[in-house]
Amino acid sequence: MRLVVGITGASGAIYAKRLLDILREQKVEVDVIITAPGKYTIQHELGLKSEELEKLATTSWDVSDMAADVASGSQLRDGMVILPCTMDMVAKMAHGISDNLLLRCFNVMLKENRKIVIVPRETPLHEIHLENLLRLRRLGVTILPPVTTFYHKPTAILDLVDFIIAKILDQFNIPHTLIERWKKPEGIAYE
Repeated sequence: MRLVVGITGASGAIYAKRLLDILREQKVEVDVIITAPGKYTIQHELGLKSEELEKLATTSWDVSDMAADVASGSQLRDGMVILPCTMDMVAKMAHGISDNLLLRCFNVMLKENRKIVIVPRETPLHEIHLENLLRLRRLGVTILPPVTTFYHKPTAILDLVDFIIAKILDQFNIPHTLIERWKKPEGIAYE
């Protein structure tokens, strides 16, 4: 399996790092594209240079390199994850704008009917955000906001992050043991 991972400047760089760590462990090939604001956010939130995340990928592409092979539908990739995803990127994707490599890859994945998962990071959402997200959903894009649960009894930030990463991995049928699957608790009646 080979995935494209796009990282934008929204808060939530920890999700991108954790996904790249797990994909590397699972021996999934990864093309990574990081926007300039994404590089800033990685440094601000994680205290890392973007190159440290790029090393976790099979290949790293400059966001301005429109001639990169991932910009072509003739290159076989199984899908794409954009996390965290800014509302600016959501708006551009919803309206077919492809003015950088990340957006061009999205466009290619869409036209080739490949699996796309975006993890939008904004709250609260206004009507334009919701309309753009709905437009993407109607195009077949999986919208996976980083909304965690508490039934798995998280005790650390990583537990919350892993829940979201597990949901992303499930979208691509990538096996994992990041979370325990829901089981009805014994002795609790639902009526």
